[in-house]
Amino acid sequence: MLKKLFGYCGASLVGVLLFTGCSQKSMVYKNTKYTSAARHKATMKPYCVLGVTYHPTPVEVGDTMKGISSWYGPNFHGKYTSNGERYNMYEKTAAHKTWPMDTIVRVKNLDNGKSTIVRINDRGPFVKGRIIDCSYAAGKELGLDKSGIAHVKIEVVGVATQGKRKPATPKKVKVVQHTPTKKPHGYGVQVGAFREYALAERFKQRYQGQERGKRPVFIRKIEDGDGVLYRVYVSGFKSEEDARAYRTEKGLQGASVIHV
Repeated sequence: MLKKLFGYCGASLVGVLLFTGCSQKSMVYKNTKYTSAARHKATMKPYCVLGVTYHPTPVEVGDTMKGISSWYGPNFHGKYTSNGERYNMYEKTAAHKTWPMDTIVRVKNLDNGKSTIVRINDRGPFVKGRIIDCSYAAGKELGLDKSGIAHVKIEVVGVATQGKRKPATPKKVKVVQHTPTKKPHGYGVQVGAFREYALAERFKQRYQGQERGKRPVFIRKIEDGDGVLYRVYVSGFKSEEDARAYRTEKGLQGASVIHV
């Protein structure tokens, strides 16, 4: 029985929802392209695993946590995860005991400085001290395929796309720029992307505080076949090389670099 609960190097609850009858605060649950509203509601209820009760809670952009990360792969590839989708070890996803499904999380390996971005789609790991169980693809980017586990810092950077994905169609993309107090210039690095403007604005304000006015931070509204996406950029870099160096320094591997 325990083998069914524990992953390759971690301990994730893939496709198993052991919920109690405890009450849950009133929340609005929305469908995403990955998780139904009903499944979201179910995965936010308290549940019990191996005698321990866990209480999923809402999170906000900027929330952080430190602990140990593990990874899981071959033993669960193709099986159902807690949000109802099939686990794909080659996609960058992860399991967390309490954070909501489809939460986008930056994971930084404090042992080697490597980082990656994952989406929560499962519950776990159920081993004391471990806070997140990364997929094989995400774990490989962090170096977990060699070390097995590592000390990490995880940070909420957004939520996954709202609504059902529409078929790809040739469509003109409309870009609307939200101009900051200081005009953007040079090159920019994308530091976040959100489907809700309020979250993007909050994230922008947070980065403005970090930059202390040294670099402009702005939002671009992108309208395409999937709806609206608000991208947050830090600009003011004189060259593409400077922008890429900033991206590496901040652990934003994979973030886009643009000429403003």
